[in-house]
Formats: sequence, C-alpha cells, structure tokens
Amino acid sequence: MSRPAGREPRRPTRWWRRRSLRTRLTVIAATAIAVSVFVAFQVASELMDRELRDTAENQLRADARVVATNAERAGLAEVQLPPYPGSGRLVRVVLPDGSTRTPAGQPALPPVSEHAGRVAQGASDDLMESNDSDEEGYLVYTLRAGDGAVQVAQIADDSPINQFGFGMLLIGLLCVVGGTLVGRTVARTGLAPIDRLTAAAVRVARTRDLDAGIPDEGGGEIRRLIQSINDMLAALRDSRRAQRLLAEDAAHELKTPLTSLRLNVELLIRLDRRGTLDSALPAESRTRLLNDLGAQVAELSTLAAELTDLARGDVSDENTELLDLGDVVVAAATRARSRVPDIEVALDVTSVWVNGRPAALQRAVLNLIDNAGKWSPADQPVQVRLRAEGASAVLEVDDAGPGIDAADIPRVFDRFYRADSARALPGSGLGLSIVQRVVDAHGGRAGVARSARGGALLRVDLPAAAPPAPIARLTAGEDTTVR
Repeated sequence: MSRPAGREPRRPTRWWRRRSLRTRLTVIAATAIAVSVFVAFQVASELMDRELRDTAENQLRADARVVATNAERAGLAEVQLPPYPGSGRLVRVVLPDGSTRTPAGQPALPPVSEHAGRVAQGASDDLMESNDSDEEGYLVYTLRAGDGAVQVAQIADDSPINQFGFGMLLIGLLCVVGGTLVGRTVARTGLAPIDRLTAAAVRVARTRDLDAGIPDEGGGEIRRLIQSINDMLAALRDSRRAQRLLAEDAAHELKTPLTSLRLNVELLIRLDRRGTLDSALPAESRTRLLNDLGAQVAELSTLAAELTDLARGDVSDENTELLDLGDVVVAAATRARSRVPDIEVALDVTSVWVNGRPAALQRAVLNLIDNAGKWSPADQPVQVRLRAEGASAVLEVDDAGPGIDAADIPRVFDRFYRADSARALPGSGLGLSIVQRVVDAHGGRAGVARSARGGALLRVDLPAAAPPAPIARLTAGEDTTVR
C-alpha cells in the first residue's frame, strides 16, 4: 500500500530533524571518525595480510628449493628428512607412485591434492595453494623434483591479523570517543555566536525593542548573518516609524475637515429640531452650506483614497507591461479635465514607450496635472510635455503660478507637506508623495524647478524601452490642447 500524500516523514527522519544543530554536528563528527577508522582498518588489514602471505610464500619457495636440491642428489626415496623439531615448516616428499614420506614426529598434512599430484607427474613445475581445513589451514608449496615432487607447508597463522584488528578496534573506539568529545566542543564553540544571536533575537521578539541591535562579532558567515538581521531590524524600525508618522499625519489631516463637517451637520440638525431651518438659513446660505458639506465630504473621500494607496506599501497589484507613455498622459489629461472642468491642459506629447504599470503611471500624471491646475491662472493652461531624451522618457508639467519657494523645494514630495501659501487650497499634501513613490517604483526620478513662465516645473524621468514595432509618432512640437 502506497504511503498517503502529505504523510509525516518516517520516525528516524523525524528524530533527526528534532535534534539540535550541536547534537547533529557531534553525531556527524563521531560517525565520520568511525567510518574513517573502519575504512583504515580494512585497508591496513588487507595490506598486512598480503604482505605476510607474500613473505610466507617466498620463504616456502626458498625452503622447497633446498629440499628439492637434496632430493635430486640423494633420490626421493633415500633423501634424509630430519625429525620434526616441534615447530616451523612441514616437509613432505611425493614419490612417483603417489606415496609420500614425512619426517618423524611431524603432524599429518592434508592429502595431496589433485593439482599437486599433477606437479609430481610433471604436468607443471610448481604450485602454491592454500588448504583450509576445519581445524587448521595450511599454505602448501609443491615443487617438481626428480620423478616426483617435494612439498613444504606452513600452518596459516591469523594471530598477527587478529592482534592487529583488536588493536585497531581499541584505537577506533578511542578515536570515536575522542572525536565525539572534540566534535561537541567544536560545535559548542562554533555555535556560541549563533546561541548569542538566538538569545538576542528572542529578546527583540519578546520586548519588541527594534532599537536594540545585535552586536557584530565573529567573521565570515556569522558576521554576514548578524549584519543581515541588523539590516532587517533597521528596515522594521523604518517601517514602524513610517506607520507611526502616517497615522499621526492622517489624524492631523482628518481632524480639520471632520471638525468642519461635524459643526455644519450639527448646525443643520439643531436648526431643523427647532423648526427654524428655513428662517435662520436663507436659500443662498443654505446652498452655500450644502456646497461646503459636499466639498468637505469630497475632500475626506480623496484623503481616504490617498491614505489607502499609501498604506498599501506598493504601487499596485497590476503587472508591468510595455506601454506608450503618450497614451497614458493623454488619458490622465482627459480625466483631469472631467474632474475639474475649469482646468485647461496643453499637451505636447511624443510617443515614448516604457515598461510600467498603466494605472499607477496614470495616477501619477493625474496628480501632477491636478497640482499644477491649483496654481495656474484661469487664462493660462497647464503645459504637459513628453519627449524622449537619450535613454529616458521625460515628462514635464509646468504652470504659470507663483512658483515654489526655494525653502519648500526639498520637501515638495514629502507626505502631507503643504507650503504656507497652499494652506488655503484644497488638497491633502499626498498627491506629489504618491508621484514620488510611483516614479521610484519604476526606476525613475522626479524633480522640481522654476518654469519659463515663472511657475513650478515638475519633471519626471523614466527609463525608456524599445517600441514593439514601428510606431507612428506625433510630430515633435505639435501642440494638442484638451479643453
């Protein structure tokens, strides 16, 4: 039966994931040492076994040549075989008829193998073979001598390998224990900055004190991690500060229109309850009061929309696309004319393509035109120019108003900032701040200067893009007026 999708990992995996990083490093270090010792033991045992076997085989060959030389001189049947001294090599003579001779007192060797018999019959000159029995194993060398053969054997002794293995086992255990201790010490020392970093992060999370930075210590990855966390804390501080300022400024800006709206509404309610609404407020005064109420509601609606737009923290959810900024400017000018019928906008627009968000860019252009329309005299249009300049799309909006004081220029794009001369005009002080944010999101820049007509010149530079195909452009310098 297949395991259901989304099922938890197996128990060993869950156990491993629940261990601390210090425990994991300790286990990994001990395991690595154990594997290294085991591999070293296997390699060393194999090399040692091969070396001992080569030494034993060489010794058997040398002893066999001596016995074979004596047998060829005296004959296989008459050659003297000294009594077995109790240890050492084992000797046996294989006669032509297959019988054997051994020294007196020598332990019995395994029967002559078929391959060794062929050597005695002259099929080959010599043979090295191992004969492993249930009790003892023998290394037997058979050498052709005369009409038969001589055999020299040695009991296979595994005690050196066993002793070596036991020694390696003890050394391995000591290495694993030592490696575990060293690994834990190294893990504790190496992770000490992480522990302090964790404690500092927990303290910040518990106290909500974003001003308490984490001390920079260590080097390499630890330092980069600490710097990243400090950068994150700084970004959080800026975000919280911006939210606090936004709330304070919003409360301040909402206070005046709400107070005025409340007073006017209370006045109407009080007069209506007394039944003196018609007598206390003539038709002209009543109309003016209702118009004020409508203007205050419209101001509150605009302010609420702009606050919502700013509080979102991004330009919009719409996707970036390749678009003609000239179409965006024309659409924004049309909207500005529909919102304020008295405004006159003169367009000098060249088709310039950019990568951007249409709604956000149109909102920014509309805010620029609305701002200029507040200052332009009734007989002077707001001039909007769009052209390509190098690798940029340049948008300029200027008016024939009094211009911007030099002291106000650095704060023109700040949230809720309104110059003293603009206090009497409608607006929230958020329009140009939204323009700045939209321009920044598109990789451009916004600036302000004095226009040739004496008013303010607001300029926006955006990165231009290649058009998708040959585009029919408006003639440079052509003046299109939206009335």
